[in-house]
Formats: sequence, C-alpha cells, structure tokens
Amino acid sequence: MRQTFGLFKFVVALSLLLAFSANAENADPQSEKREALGWLKKIQVAAQKLNYSGTFVYQQANEMRTSRITHVLDGKNEIEKLEILDGKPREYIRNNEEVICYVPEVKTLLVEKRVTHDIFPAILAMNPADLAEYYDVRKDVVGRVAGRDCQAIILEPTDNLRYGYRLWADKATGLLLRAQTLNEKHEAIEQIAFTEVSVGNIDRNRVKPSFPNTNGWHVENATMSQAHLSGWTVKSLPPGFRKIREVRRIVSDASSPSATATSRGSRVSVQPSQHEVAQMVFSDGLAAISVFIEPGAQSRTEGSMQQGAMNIIGKRYGDFWLTIVGEVPSSAIRQVANSIEFKSK
Repeated sequence: MRQTFGLFKFVVALSLLLAFSANAENADPQSEKREALGWLKKIQVAAQKLNYSGTFVYQQANEMRTSRITHVLDGKNEIEKLEILDGKPREYIRNNEEVICYVPEVKTLLVEKRVTHDIFPAILAMNPADLAEYYDVRKDVVGRVAGRDCQAIILEPTDNLRYGYRLWADKATGLLLRAQTLNEKHEAIEQIAFTEVSVGNIDRNRVKPSFPNTNGWHVENATMSQAHLSGWTVKSLPPGFRKIREVRRIVSDASSPSATATSRGSRVSVQPSQHEVAQMVFSDGLAAISVFIEPGAQSRTEGSMQQGAMNIIGKRYGDFWLTIVGEVPSSAIRQVANSIEFKSK
C-alpha cells in the first residue's frame, strides 16, 4: 500500500511537471507584454473617463496621510475635488486645467494652472506603450484592494535611473486601486492605495467646494505663464525623459500653501518669497523631474534630501538658485543637477 501511494504521488508530480513545461513552452512573451500594456492603457483611460469617489492613504516610512478624491466627467469637462483629511484642512477643486486651493484658516483662495498630471489615480501621463522601452512590463498576481478584485502589473526599470512600480488595477473598470514605488531591492519605499472607492453614478454635488460662502476671502491668482527657457538646458537626462512643460510664476508669501510639484498624493512646495520662479518639467510618462530656477539667495545652504521616493537637490549656479525635485533615485537627480547649463544670448 505504501509503495502504491508513493507511486501515485510520483505520477501526479510528473503530470504537473509536464503540464507546467507545456505551458511554459506555449507561453508567448510578446503576448504577455501586450496584455500587461493593455492593462496600463485601461488604468490611464479609467482615471480620466470614469466617475469615481474614494478615500486613499499615502504612506512613506512612518508617515501616513489620508485624502479623499472625487472625479466627475461632465460632458467634455473634467471636474475633480481633492480633500486633504489629515492636518490642516486643504481642498483642491480642479476644472480641467484650472485648480483652486481652499485654505480656510487664512480664508484664502489660491488659483493656478495644473503643471503636472500625476495625482493618484491618474499617474500615467503618456502613452503606456512608450514605457516598454525603459521598463520591463508584465502581469503579476491577482488579488483584492478596497474590496475589489484586481490585477497587479509590474514595471521593472531597465536601468538604475528610475524606480520600479507595482500597480493594482480594478478588474471590472481598470481604475488604479493601489500603487507601490519600489527601490532596487524591490522594497516598497512609497505606497498609495484606496481604502474604499465607488465607481459610476457619482452625485455631481460631491465635487462642489465645502466652503460655499467665500465672500471676503483673499484671492491669490498665480501669475503663471508658458515660457521658453532657451538659455537653460539639461545635458544629461535619464533615457526616456523629455521636456513636457516650461512655465514662469511669481511666488509670494501669500501663496506659500500652494503646491508647485506633486508626488502622487503628496505635494512639495518651493520655498516662498516674492520673486519669479521658472520651472522645467521632464517626464518618462510615469516619473517626473522638475527643475526650479530663481534668483540666488546667499542665505541658502546647498544640499540634498530624500522624502520617500522624492529626491531633492538645492544648489547655486552663478547668480541663480536651482532646486531639482524628482520621483527618481538620487543618482538620477545628481545626474540632472550636474548637467544643467545656462548660456545667455
């Protein structure tokens, strides 16, 4: 009997091995890649075209922040409300490219144009197929996030100048439910995920501001314009990164709560002062790098710092002060910072 049972286990194991080998031989890597890229396209379209509302948590190291986002497509108009639920209340209402930030403790409205397009869950800014040249894109496990069945997609960088990502897409709608940023050891250094979300049939009233009576509030209009910073160049960008925007803005003390760079759900502000700041934005379709250029300040100290996936370098360049901010490894930020040049006409 013992010999018979052992023979049965051997036959079963051999059958499984042969089946696995057959599947491996029949697997089409290109088909798998196309399917994974198809999921990325679903993620991109869902964030722009669906109506949804949910609460998400952004986590890096021991820090956690909770926000609520509501997105409604009203004809050709995208309307979005982002509520910061932890710390001092902030509320961002976006109507297409215009963003109004409500700052209730100082009764101020900050009005500006959207510079980057990477607020969760809309983190894919370009054609997903273009990512395949710089990331190994493949399907990963299936699972559940916020009570919804999802498919995970892995984006593994082909160089050391960008992070990897693991994205979970809702199987039913394609909406991004969770995103992890991975370092070279495949460890999550940053994560953002819905804890609850509703898709479809969202009440339009939910994208209205929570402060209907703003009579007497100070209105700060960001003086921002498209720019052509012809004198400034970055000689050594990471492969795949290209310039997507150049703007100039006036930064003042009154606008200090305004966000000038974003990282998924987090926001990084340039040090406020009353002067003009130019910004160049580069992206590979997933990660972004910004170079802020402003008049030099002798009181500032050159240096670098890291916050989760965000690396920042501040340095002088002649009579200018440069701040380089990016959701990329420190090696990439250093490469950009060391290759910035200015040639006056």
